Amino acid sequence: MSTAEQFQQHVLPTYGRFALVPERGEGCHLWDADGKHYYDFCTGIAVCSLGHCHPRLVEAIREQAGKLIHCSNLYQIPLQAELAEEINTHHVRLPGKVFFSNSGAEANDGLIKSARRFGHKRPQEDGSPRYEVLTFLQSFHGRTLGSMSATGQAKIQEGFDPLLPGFRYLPYNDIAALEHAVRPETAAILLEPIQGEGGINSATPEFLRAVAALCKKHDLLLLIDEVQAGFGRCGDAMAWRMIAPEVEPDGISWAKGMGGGVPIGSFWLSDRAIDADGTALSSLMGPGSHGSTYGGNPLVCAASLAVLKEIREQNLASHAIRMETRIRETILSWKLPVITEIRGSGLLLGVALDPALIPTPEGKTPALVVVSKLMELGLLVPPAGPNTIRLLPPLNVSADEIDAALAILRKGLNAI
Repeated sequence: MSTAEQFQQHVLPTYGRFALVPERGEGCHLWDADGKHYYDFCTGIAVCSLGHCHPRLVEAIREQAGKLIHCSNLYQIPLQAELAEEINTHHVRLPGKVFFSNSGAEANDGLIKSARRFGHKRPQEDGSPRYEVLTFLQSFHGRTLGSMSATGQAKIQEGFDPLLPGFRYLPYNDIAALEHAVRPETAAILLEPIQGEGGINSATPEFLRAVAALCKKHDLLLLIDEVQAGFGRCGDAMAWRMIAPEVEPDGISWAKGMGGGVPIGSFWLSDRAIDADGTALSSLMGPGSHGSTYGGNPLVCAASLAVLKEIREQNLASHAIRMETRIRETILSWKLPVITEIRGSGLLLGVALDPALIPTPEGKTPALVVVSKLMELGLLVPPAGPNTIRLLPPLNVSADEIDAALAILRKGLNAI
């Protein structure tokens, strides 16, 4: 029985999967079951920060697997504490505390729960709890019931109502709409500094500053979803710093690139005082408030430590900026009418396409037409909405690998 037949018979059809069957990888190179080579500029959708099978990551997993793979969070796991210190000291660089989960959706659920807990501690004038979280159109925060309810895309939510109440979706980068949106029940604002699934849309500095100012004015939590954008991908350890470095969030969520391929996510809460008694925001999520069986186990923490230390020690965030410049300059030099814009930062880039110039069969989007053609030619990229493709190479990708992948991109667009 072929892999495709096994999938059809035994696996829920929740993904529109391509026919490609990956077999092995090294760096940004991937080979399928037939031995065909691809440049992987999808990397698990911004997951494999160091590419495939990076020696430091492989060795960390191998060594830890021989010591202790899992134990309960009833006990103190040294690697979990070490990883939290690495995140706080070298990446967030603000006083706070970390909870470890298995995915970005779970991390965002943790932020949503934290906002609800905050709304009980800091209620409305009549004493009733605040509970509402404002999010934005074209956002994506996950597919659990909570994170899906926070997502500002109807197509993600279709067929799953009633959704979790307590969310409203505002236009992204619209300061006027934002300023009129706060209600007595509003407790927090949640946003991506760069919307990934929504098309690689960056928050403007003015907008991010306005969000932060509004949160201070109305005693709201500022929650930032860095699941796809964080840990060096956009040119800084934290993507929001590339936009408005003076902003200090109250909560942050991560996953994807922080583990290099192992399933790990996390959320962070600030230690800042939220009342006159000096109550720390991070103290609101005390014993019994949240939990995870697998979150932060020794194996995934060892892997994540290896990834984050490699990103920091090799200064891969700065390398991402240099490679972004190379990508932008090369693509712009082509002067192809089909490319309307390059959006994003670092190595989270979206190439916007003119749909009028791409012959598109019924049932497909222009982005999927391009993605399929590039795969045929040996380049893997994911779509980001109907008219945008993403470039998400490893953070340590070389200039030569960038050039080779872009040559395929140009060839594919010309062929289409």
